[in-house]
Amino acid sequence: MSPTLRITRPDDFHLHLRDGAQMQAVLPFSARQFGRAIIMPNLKPPIVTTDLALAYRQRILAALPDDLNNAFEPLMTLYLTDNTKPDEIIRAKDSGSVHGVKLYPAGATTHSDAGVTDIARCTAVLETMQKYNMPLLIHGEVTDPQIDIFDKEKIFIDRILSPLTRHFPELRIVLEHITTQDAVAFISDAPSNIAATITAHHLRYNRNALFQGGVRPHYYCLPILKREVHRQALIRAAIGGNKKFFLGTDSAPHARSLKENSCGCAGIFTAHAAIELYAETFEQAGALDKLEPFASLNGADFYQLPRNKTSITLSKTDWQIPEIIHFASDTLVPICAGERLSWKMTASAQDN
Repeated sequence: MSPTLRITRPDDFHLHLRDGAQMQAVLPFSARQFGRAIIMPNLKPPIVTTDLALAYRQRILAALPDDLNNAFEPLMTLYLTDNTKPDEIIRAKDSGSVHGVKLYPAGATTHSDAGVTDIARCTAVLETMQKYNMPLLIHGEVTDPQIDIFDKEKIFIDRILSPLTRHFPELRIVLEHITTQDAVAFISDAPSNIAATITAHHLRYNRNALFQGGVRPHYYCLPILKREVHRQALIRAAIGGNKKFFLGTDSAPHARSLKENSCGCAGIFTAHAAIELYAETFEQAGALDKLEPFASLNGADFYQLPRNKTSITLSKTDWQIPEIIHFASDTLVPICAGERLSWKMTASAQDN
């Protein structure tokens, strides 16, 4: 019999689902693995109000397959802009369904054009978020074109995040999809109200993956993959037992036609095998026993949510990832397309 690993049902604290037929195509992958997910608000147009967030939530719930109707909860977010009002934060908090506000520096990544141009414009909103215990979720990169793309996270921490944490010392902050040893050090030294998510692809790959055998558009994401020294720092953070680091896939589906062109968009799709990818990385690091805290406990605790009461089982099973996945009227290419993985989720929704 193959070795198995049973863990509390995990949560994904950073997920892109898109909308409409595209959302219907990818939602089941996440809903089968995760009990909850923080849903990114960068649709077109973006989710800038509580009413829009609640309507999007209903569309997600309506798109769930019948066998997953009660197994998955979308945790909604608002898209922060220069014009967001403090009253909107209060409405979001009162809704009980909005669990964070996302800061995209304008132009930093896909669908971020409506993002914040100057964090100083958001002072009143940030004060309200601190008062009402609403987390700020940050895409931590500067947008200055003079800054090297591999340094944008570090410079953001130095120029924006460090002053922000001093000005709003009680604001709960998640620095999402961290990619550098600088971010690991910052989060490790920060107080308990500052945390970070780590993706499967940043744990698994360094920047060489972008260029092996030619330009590899399906490994292009923002923040971009970094040097091996940074990947190793992320692994140490993920397996190190610090409760401030937890799972957030940043799984971002894009049609193959939009990735494989002269100006391919940023984003890596990992939802099809998210927990298995993490399991492989933790096993390779000799730390499978640390997967459950990272994937299932730390994030729930930080977001002040109850831990899931059901579990999933992973089995040591060899299986092959498909070359393509149907994506509405197009297809998408998943991470590790055509490759084999050594762990497979074989059961879910068991009582703990």
